[in-house]
Amino acid sequence: MFGQMMDRPLLISSVMRHAELQHPNREIVSVTGDQARHRYTFRDAFARVRKLANALARMGAKPGDRIGTLAWNDYRHLETYYAVSCSGFVCHTLNPRLFEDQLIYIANHAEDRWLFIDPMFVPLVEKLQPSLKTIEGYIILTDDAHMPETKLPRARSYESLIAGESDVFEWPDFDERTASSLCYTSGTTGDPKGVLYSHRSTILHCYAMALPDASGLSSNDVVMPVVPMFHVNAWGLPYACAMVGTKIVFPGPKMGDPPTLQALIEEEQVNFAAAVPTVWQGLVAYLQKTGKRVDSLKRVLCGGSAVPLALADALRDPYGAHIVHAWGMTETSPLGTVCTWSHEANKLPGDRRDALRAKQGRSIFGIELKIVDDDGKELPHDGKSFGALKVRGPWVASGYYRRDSDEVFDQEGWFSTGDVATICPLGYMQITDRTKDVIKSGGEWISSIDLENLAVSHPAIAQAAAIAIPHPKWQERPMLVVVLKPGESLTREDVLNFFLGKVAKWWIPDDVVFVEKLPLTATGKLSKLQLRKQFEGYVLPGA
Repeated sequence: MFGQMMDRPLLISSVMRHAELQHPNREIVSVTGDQARHRYTFRDAFARVRKLANALARMGAKPGDRIGTLAWNDYRHLETYYAVSCSGFVCHTLNPRLFEDQLIYIANHAEDRWLFIDPMFVPLVEKLQPSLKTIEGYIILTDDAHMPETKLPRARSYESLIAGESDVFEWPDFDERTASSLCYTSGTTGDPKGVLYSHRSTILHCYAMALPDASGLSSNDVVMPVVPMFHVNAWGLPYACAMVGTKIVFPGPKMGDPPTLQALIEEEQVNFAAAVPTVWQGLVAYLQKTGKRVDSLKRVLCGGSAVPLALADALRDPYGAHIVHAWGMTETSPLGTVCTWSHEANKLPGDRRDALRAKQGRSIFGIELKIVDDDGKELPHDGKSFGALKVRGPWVASGYYRRDSDEVFDQEGWFSTGDVATICPLGYMQITDRTKDVIKSGGEWISSIDLENLAVSHPAIAQAAAIAIPHPKWQERPMLVVVLKPGESLTREDVLNFFLGKVAKWWIPDDVVFVEKLPLTATGKLSKLQLRKQFEGYVLPGA
């Protein structure tokens, strides 16, 4: 027997309709390349979203088409988010921090038809354009007055695109499992992998994001998503903020600029913000140097890499901002766990409760976690046993876009995260290691295998290994350990210069160490475990 309840699909357009009806006058403030502080309301925003939807229809976009963006956090990017997905197309956000070959691969693999670009990235896209096989035109996110000169074919400004369109549009109904957005992760070796989100998964994640024991958002909040919209949908905030009616403050291209962030927080009275630890480290250093304040800021959602307790303390005292540690991945939409206090945790003595702050937190409803040993046997949640972390839930990927299979997805529906973790009796999970040798710097993954493959392409290098070395600002930075071919000679600078132009600058190792041989396992494989032990305590230049 089925219940007799209405069966309405969970679509992103429902968030938009609700925001227009319940929160029409709530503000959206943006820093953009052409305006220091743009300001309008949800009512204004979604009227323009309908104009863009009409423009996309006139351009001939069809259900399922991938439409790319290469843009910062601002109001035009937000409008693109909603117009593309709610029309039944797929909003594909590209990460400008990736190096050029990756961007080309991702755009071609997704078969993007159009690309919406921040003016700042026009020179980059002009370099890529000859290799982009499927893109039919380029929309520059500005107006005609600020339109840069460009050789991109069929390029026009965003404002001219929507200027003549009607703000009346009937949003279509379709299956809630329809794809809504696409984000590629390069967190493991090989080519980047696409994670294809659905309307259903996005709405369920949106509900979970706003729960009191997650972000705890309400219409009384002023939220600044510093975490980029080009990476995992800014952790779901563009949807959750509209659903509950928060004021939104977008930092645009200034997301890494402490003076701008401080000014936005104080002038717009931001009380909730989200970003990786390196952003907050930079802001704290700026506050300590200048004596400026961020008194309105009360909660900081922080993830991407482990949050140093010293950073949490520096924001709490004397500024009164509390860091909320969270964990997730591109494959988990991304929210998986949040370190908020449970009833049991609140009863702990202060020192024991504070110790929980180093953990990534408890799973929110909808997310199941387990840790397993090498044989796949589930391990107890005793805070001592550690094993491979697996996760499943309605906003967790079940596979990668246009890939037949992958060993990280098992037949029981679990996704292997690549992390090693413990889970304590209170349910708090802590990442202790990684099962693969990727390097995480400033919340972004760097593939050690890709660095090694590039290094050994040098005619003088016989073997190379990239390992993570702790760094006070970036959490981890890559170091390259090199074995030269007999009779060859290279300097540290020679090797580092070899990487220029071949990978993103932030991928380039911080140091190079020359050794006679690399440690191997009994089967002849490189032993990263022994190598890390060999360089335990190593201090990088300038760290």
